[in-house]
Amino acid sequence: MKNNKRIILSFVGPFMILISSIGLIFRDNARKIFYLPIGLMGSVIILEKGLSRQLDRKNILKKIKSYQKAK
Repeated sequence: MKNNKRIILSFVGPFMILISSIGLIFRDNARKIFYLPIGLMGSVIILEKGLSRQLDRKNILKKIKSYQKAK
């Protein structure tokens, strides 16, 4: 059950960007501004996940190296 939720939530960011791009392409000029925040939030979600994953990997590598030095 937990894995299924993670898989579904991993598609939220790209789906938000897709909705934003479709809205920007097919809406008239007066309402295009409403789709910008959706696209920006989708981009932020993707970037935040990537950055947090990198930081987590660096922290794990530091812990592994500190255990190796202790022995």
